[in-house]
Amino acid sequence: MHRLSFHFVLIPGYLSALLQSKRLHNAFGNSLVLLCAFPSTAPPTVRIIHSGHACNVEEERHTERVYTIREGETLELTCLVTGHPRPQIRWTKTAGSISDRFQDSSVFNETLHISKILRTQGGRYYCKAENGLGSPAIKSIRVDVYYLDDPVVTVHQSTGEAKEQFYYEKTVFLRCVANSNPPVRYSWHRGREVLTQGSDKGVEIYEPFFTQGETKILKLKNLRPQDYANYSCIASVRNVCGIPDRSVIFQLTDKTASPLIKLLVEDPIVVNPGQTVSLVCITTAGEPPPILTWVSSNDSLPQRSVVKGGTLTLPAISSEEAGVYSCVASNNVGNPAKKSTTIVVRALKKGRFWITPDPYHNDDNIQIGREVKISCQVEATPPEELIFSWLKNGRALRSSERMVITQTDPDISPGTTNLDIIDLKFTDFGTYTCVAALKGGGIPEISIDVNISSTTVPPSLTVPRGKSPLVAREGETVELECLVSGKPKPIILWSRADKEAPMPDGSMQMESYDGVLRIVNVSREMTGSYRCQTSQYNGFNVKPREAVVELIVQYPPTVEPVHTEVRQGLGRPVVMTCRVLRAHPSRVLRFEWLLSNRLLHAGAFDPLKDETEYTIRSLNREGWGEYTCNVINEAGAGKCTFQVTGKAYAPEFYYDTYSPLWQNRPRVYGFKLQWTQMNPSAVDRIVAYRLGIRQMGLQRWWEQEIPVEGNIGKGELMTHNLTELIKPESYEVRLTPITRFGEGDSTVRIVTYSGRSLPVPVHFTTFHCSFEEEPICMFTQDKNDDFDWTRHSAATRDTKYTPNTGPSADRTGSKQGFYMYIETSRPRKEGDQARLVSPLFNVAPKNPYGITNPPAYCFGFFYHMYGKHIGSLNALLKQKGQMTSEAPVWSLSGNQGDRWKQAKVSIHPTSSFQVVLEGVRGPGIEGDIAIDDITLEEGECRDPPLEKMFSASIILLLKDLLLCL
Repeated sequence: MHRLSFHFVLIPGYLSALLQSKRLHNAFGNSLVLLCAFPSTAPPTVRIIHSGHACNVEEERHTERVYTIREGETLELTCLVTGHPRPQIRWTKTAGSISDRFQDSSVFNETLHISKILRTQGGRYYCKAENGLGSPAIKSIRVDVYYLDDPVVTVHQSTGEAKEQFYYEKTVFLRCVANSNPPVRYSWHRGREVLTQGSDKGVEIYEPFFTQGETKILKLKNLRPQDYANYSCIASVRNVCGIPDRSVIFQLTDKTASPLIKLLVEDPIVVNPGQTVSLVCITTAGEPPPILTWVSSNDSLPQRSVVKGGTLTLPAISSEEAGVYSCVASNNVGNPAKKSTTIVVRALKKGRFWITPDPYHNDDNIQIGREVKISCQVEATPPEELIFSWLKNGRALRSSERMVITQTDPDISPGTTNLDIIDLKFTDFGTYTCVAALKGGGIPEISIDVNISSTTVPPSLTVPRGKSPLVAREGETVELECLVSGKPKPIILWSRADKEAPMPDGSMQMESYDGVLRIVNVSREMTGSYRCQTSQYNGFNVKPREAVVELIVQYPPTVEPVHTEVRQGLGRPVVMTCRVLRAHPSRVLRFEWLLSNRLLHAGAFDPLKDETEYTIRSLNREGWGEYTCNVINEAGAGKCTFQVTGKAYAPEFYYDTYSPLWQNRPRVYGFKLQWTQMNPSAVDRIVAYRLGIRQMGLQRWWEQEIPVEGNIGKGELMTHNLTELIKPESYEVRLTPITRFGEGDSTVRIVTYSGRSLPVPVHFTTFHCSFEEEPICMFTQDKNDDFDWTRHSAATRDTKYTPNTGPSADRTGSKQGFYMYIETSRPRKEGDQARLVSPLFNVAPKNPYGITNPPAYCFGFFYHMYGKHIGSLNALLKQKGQMTSEAPVWSLSGNQGDRWKQAKVSIHPTSSFQVVLEGVRGPGIEGDIAIDDITLEEGECRDPPLEKMFSASIILLLKDLLLCL
């Protein structure tokens, strides 16, 4: 294990620290691990890029980016993050409709992908990245979905009588409406003639205020013969997002009229269930010919219904299909015409009775010589067709002075008949039958028998012995029982007695005909008091009898943690705690600790505590395994499980090294793999890593062990060179830490070759980079500087905090063009450096024996140094294999004005080289420095810019160049 140390040299006004890296030509099987001893953790940063079908992306009010997309296209937004450990990414959305949430309102993925986007999916999308360090990084972008629907023209006509005249003038309004985003513009044509305000005295065009300009109305006053023509309304969003104009034509004639219709059916239509119903609707007027549609009060037409022209057919109709059916005719002239009819499906259901002992003496019993009333109730459709008849012992009963039959009673709900027996006699005992039917027949009758005798007695209600309180275990089926006596037996109503809570079926009250309430799969929430009471239905209409049944549901202890992993090194103590959250019964609890199936410790729970603890004083190899704590009561056991292991946590790949690829040889490339170790001190020392690598699409893994010397510190960055990777293949890399316990958790990442981003090292005549494409021509950020250069365009850069600095466009004047700049706002401080390193360029020798006369190259770039706190911009030459300090080849300091300027300097490298652009932060936040259009050409610079070369007094010494990948 190689340890690196940093040496800083403080020069007045500058602090420079440079780590030079020398490529280690290690074969894959003989690679070294280089551990740089500095913390590599970093809080997250985030930015949003798009790769879908964007019409436009622009900045709005400094803080919000607006992404415009056409409806039906694919939205694809990618959240690019930095930070270590690798941040977790979450996409969320606000605005739009509530029902338009995607995957419970969140997407945990770098890329948000929505195919065939809808207009309702517009709104602001947020990308949030967090890794536990500092505050989460959040960026947002507003997605604006553009669309244009076909326009619709509606026509309204008005006729008014002129004063003292015998003619009428007719005014016609043509109204054009189209749904769109952005707001639509309308234009009118009459035939081929374009209509504009003032072009024709008989035509007025205006936009009503209440529609905010989105509706265009064409007014034709006092119609003339030439006004009868074809009118076309053209809706346009001015080809925004490539959306073409849409148009509609309306033919205005002297016969143009709003629709009139007629229903050839009765209202209401009363039918029996199972019949086929046909509704016929015809048009009696309207030009253009109206279009007929059918709608139902039940939100939608029955599934089996058939619509053919103006006829709606409902085969084998059922009670559920009863309702109001409407025929609607529309031809866009005037208001739609609507005619409705009601379909009533005849039905009889739910017959009930009750007996009222003498209502004048408040008796609960039937007594000879007193009055008895028998009531019978039936639900009927239609209710006016309901007819009742009474029988006594099977013979028809007619109303008389002592047997009074009342068909309708104003004090009783509809559908009720009463039989009053006045001065009850022994001869009146018998079976009375209430028969309910509908006029016209076709529906089966409902009959209800009520027995009146000396044994007819009011009900009594009791709870059987031993049935309250009723104790059950969670998950069982229980039966709550109330015994009801009396003749006839009434319906029993069950409800919660201790709280306003629903019954197990979700209702507030449940009926029982046998006095038993059955609850399947009883749960702990169902514990409590249940009230049973007699109903007046099917029994005596007297004060209800009631009783209460207590239900106690026992359940095993609920404990935490249910399952947890304990990672610990050998020789260290381990403490495991199992906590009881709730249990019933909770007074008598026992516990037992087991390792696998071996009992370690058991006992009774301390009534003053809610937890039990087991301690391993010094963990040995036999102590690894699964520990179980069972907490037991009468209902069962709750189980805490602890997996004690020495498994190392997973390593975390370091992603912030931008494209750490290099060209190794013409057919192969290399990759610098970097990682840190999660919680390295949690378990035994990591002695090695198992590295696995396989080519994507192949099954075979190649593996090797990478030894580790010494302890790994938290946040220490480890590096390993992968070489001999075949172009242009991608590879899956797996890294697994190894301790005395064995292998730990693995981490996998994909290494992808990007040919476009690797143009070097190369023999060239001209090199040019304008930073328009990622990955910025293979330029990389120096990992040993203080902060990074940022790629931006004027259209996306936020100048809210430093408005008097930085460029307003790229070097060509385009606000959409990109450039690199240093952001000097907090937390940057004076003297901080950002270095951007070019690709590696080869120098071709003029003869086979090496370079005697170094070739010349012209290095050029454009710079923008505007702001009162501008620091310095330096250009350096970095040659392969050189370890000595080098001075800048070009340098400039201070405010240079709000414009782009060009710098050129000739360089004479003697070996493969890189150029470095270094930005140094000045004394304040108004010090942003930008660069653009970097060029490198063979030969001396011919037309150097007016700016002079750097002063000898402004030389930044670069000390102590160190080997570090």
